[in-house]
Amino acid sequence: MRIINTQKVYDLLLPELLKMNIEIPADVKKALENAEKKERGPACTVLTHILKNINIADNRKIPMCQDTGFVIVFAEIGNEVELKGPALDHIINRAIEESYEKGYYRKSVVEDPLKNRKNTGNNLPAAVYYDYADGDGFKISCLAKGFGSENYSRTRMLKPTADREEIIRFAVDVMSEAKGNCCPPVCLGIGIGGTMDWAARISKKALLRHISDDHPDPWYAQLEHEIFQRVNSLGIGGGGLGGDITALSVKIEKYATHIAGLPVAVSVNCWAERRAEIII
Repeated sequence: MRIINTQKVYDLLLPELLKMNIEIPADVKKALENAEKKERGPACTVLTHILKNINIADNRKIPMCQDTGFVIVFAEIGNEVELKGPALDHIINRAIEESYEKGYYRKSVVEDPLKNRKNTGNNLPAAVYYDYADGDGFKISCLAKGFGSENYSRTRMLKPTADREEIIRFAVDVMSEAKGNCCPPVCLGIGIGGTMDWAARISKKALLRHISDDHPDPWYAQLEHEIFQRVNSLGIGGGGLGGDITALSVKIEKYATHIAGLPVAVSVNCWAERRAEIII
């Protein structure tokens, strides 16, 4: 049995969360640079300004976007790991609270979604998901999810007879509705299977994958490519100004489902694909 003290989790997670809103992942920056080189439409100017913004944020150590996000956490814990110390849920939330305070990040979470919408003042609670696996591995992955793009995420319950074209059409419909309101170029995470809520969950998990990471199943890798091509053919472009690059990536995660259904969720993430990760 491998013992991990949760204080160590906090010590490693805090600096990564502090960087999450300031330093864009290298694979996302590279994709934006490639998009700027390829773009032929008016949106090229938007991509140039996005890259300038990224460099300013990094150099001055300030957030790359005013919306510093709702934090989504995936904790993957091996069954041969024993956690010692304060509860992991407490440690994760404490690290998030501390990072948003120390980083002077905007706190955007309200305690009640309908009645009073009073700000919690600490960007908590986060959405924390736990996955368990064989072995002694331990990993925490985080997303800072802005709501300019989240507001255009959608879930649809397709018939079990639906084919890949209907899934492609759904993803294209989501972006056709969003247009420039979701701060394109976007990264799309698509969850297929499970239940309505599970499809949404794995669509978020898909956003954790690096842009160059194709699905290990060639059939789904081809589906990712087809959706990517169709979304980019919409001509929305960066900022919605018109262009060839509307999506930077499309990633699919799948799960078993019921014989009578086919849940599909599309999570839209803006160009600011902000991730943090620790592996112990």
